[in-house]
Amino acid sequence: MTSASSPEQRANEDFEIRRLSPEHDEARDDFVRAHPRGTVFHQSNWRRTVNRVFHHAGWDYGAWRDDELVGVLPMMRIKALPRGENLISMPYAVYGGALGQTPAVTEALLREGMAEARRLRVGRLELRSIDSAPPALGLVESDLYSTFVKQLPQTPDEVLAGMPKKSRAEARKARNKHRLQLVEGRWYVEDLARLFTLNKRQLGSPSLPADFFRTLLEELGDRVVVHLVVRDREPLMGIMSFLDGDTLIAYYSGTAPDADRNFSASNFAYMALQEWSVEQGFRVFDFCRSRRDSGAYSFKLHQGFEAIPLHYSYCLVTKQGLPALTPSNPRTALLRRTWSRLPLPVVQRLSPMLARYLA
Repeated sequence: MTSASSPEQRANEDFEIRRLSPEHDEARDDFVRAHPRGTVFHQSNWRRTVNRVFHHAGWDYGAWRDDELVGVLPMMRIKALPRGENLISMPYAVYGGALGQTPAVTEALLREGMAEARRLRVGRLELRSIDSAPPALGLVESDLYSTFVKQLPQTPDEVLAGMPKKSRAEARKARNKHRLQLVEGRWYVEDLARLFTLNKRQLGSPSLPADFFRTLLEELGDRVVVHLVVRDREPLMGIMSFLDGDTLIAYYSGTAPDADRNFSASNFAYMALQEWSVEQGFRVFDFCRSRRDSGAYSFKLHQGFEAIPLHYSYCLVTKQGLPALTPSNPRTALLRRTWSRLPLPVVQRLSPMLARYLA
C-alpha cells in the first residue's frame, strides 16, 4: 500500500495503491478512456490479447481514493532470453506507462512499479511513456524512438494537397497510373498476417503469429480495422489500425516484395488511409513510433509528419543495460542475415515461439 509522496501532498490527496484484477477492468477502462494520455494499449483488452496469445501475466496496479480509481499502471511480466523476466508497460505496444489523475498519483504508481520490479528481481522495468518520468525517480531514459502524430484536415481532398511534393506525386501516380485501391474488411486479416511475416523475414526479424492479429479483432471489436491495398485484386499491402477516440492509430503493416519499388504502395496506402480517416470523422492520425534514423523514420518525415521524441524509461534491476535487439546492433547482424534467408514455412513455424520473448 502506497500513499502520496510527501506530507504536503497527502494532506490534499490521500490514496492507496494496490494490484488490479480482472474484476476492475471496467473501472480501469473507463479511467483510461477519460485520461488525456490514455491509449488502447493501456486498456484491459490489450492485456487479455497478449495473455491469450503469449501467456504473459498481467501485473497491473491502480491508485484508489476511497472507491474511486484515480490512476493506472498497466504492466505485464515477460519471459526474457536467454533467461529471466522483465516487467513491461506495455508489451507489443508503442505506448504505456503510468496514468494518474494528478502528478503525485503518477509518481506514486511509478515508484510502486519500481519497487515491484526489485521485489521480483526482474531484469528491468520498461515504461513506454510519451512523457519524461520525474527526475527524482532516477530512471534511465532512452531517446531511441520517436512517434509521428498530426491533425487531419477537414476534407479528404486536403490530404493529398498537404503532402510534400515528391510523396504527393508518387501517391497520385499509384492511384492514377497503377490503379491502386484501398479496401477495408476484417476478413483481410489473413492477408495482413502473411504480408507482415514476409516483411519481417526480409528485415531478418521473427514475425508475430497470425493468431495475435485474429485475437486483436476479437478483443478490440469495432475499435480495430484492417485495410488492404490492391492492384487488380492482387494484395500489395495490409494495415491494421486502432480507433482510439478521435484518433486513428496506423499500427501493424506488411508490404509485398517490390510493391513499393514498382507501385509506390506505401505512399498510396497512408495517403488513402488518411483520406478514409477524414471520411470517418477522425481528427488525428497517429503514424506510431519508428527508430531514430531508420528507413521508416525517414519515410514518415517524407510523408509530411514531424518526429515527436518518446521518453521510454527503465528501472534497471539485475540487468545493467538497455534493450539492444535493434538492426544497428552488430551482435545481431549474423542472426538477422540468417533469418532473412530461411524458407517462409520455417519462419512461420519458428516465429510464434520467438515472438513470445520479443515484446
